[in-house]
Amino acid sequence: MSLQSLPIVAADREISGFQPRKVLQHFSKLVEDKEDTEQVFHIIEATKGRKSFRQGEKFIRSSEGQRFLQEGVDIPAMLDDHDRWADLPDNSVGKHYMAFMKREGLSASGLVAESHNWAPPEALPQDLLQWYYDRLRDTHDLFHVLTGYGRDALGEASLLGFSYAQNHNHGVLFIAYAGARQIKKVTRTKAPLFSAIREGQRLGKAAQKLAHQDIEALMSEDIDAARKRLNIGKPSVYRACLRILEREGTEREDLTLSGGAAAA
Repeated sequence: MSLQSLPIVAADREISGFQPRKVLQHFSKLVEDKEDTEQVFHIIEATKGRKSFRQGEKFIRSSEGQRFLQEGVDIPAMLDDHDRWADLPDNSVGKHYMAFMKREGLSASGLVAESHNWAPPEALPQDLLQWYYDRLRDTHDLFHVLTGYGRDALGEASLLGFSYAQNHNHGVLFIAYAGARQIKKVTRTKAPLFSAIREGQRLGKAAQKLAHQDIEALMSEDIDAARKRLNIGKPSVYRACLRILEREGTEREDLTLSGGAAAA
């Protein structure tokens, strides 16, 4: 079945809004085992509200959304084709992206596979809204590259604050603040962790919607020019927090946050 033949919203899709009891239930399991990444997906699913649904529907109906649907680009496959981007300038988004993914041992297809462990494609509603939600997932690591947030726990949590302002999923914001609270509990740091999350929200609100961009064209763009065009500010509070944590003797690799948050 082609994308163009799918309904915007399938008849079997449930849009239930915020479900606090489910959120607390799955968050408790995540606290017990931070590697149980399935719980992150449950939390996000239990908090997909009508605002994110309306944003997805609006994008799908937009001229850009319709163009991307017609082109049918497989974003993970395109991002993972590093040979395609090998001749890009050193300061291009694509070169920075490839360096980030190699350094972190990541692939776009790996994130897709992780999400499918929780929800196989055949179990998901067959509609264009799912195409949109997949697009949010598939651009997550590009968010890291463009914003400058690292994959340490505070970087992931702060990026979730940014993502919430972009995509309006309350579960993402819940995990962001819960992550900051856990870092505070473990390290006893004096760093303003919650301010870093709020900074992420402010930056995300001010920036253009990153997942709504032409990802192929973006890869070839100079990263400084792209950040300026997309109005992506510098995460100053986050960086200040890292410096404080380092002075206090906490290394980035000592900070852990469930990797499943990346699917947000």
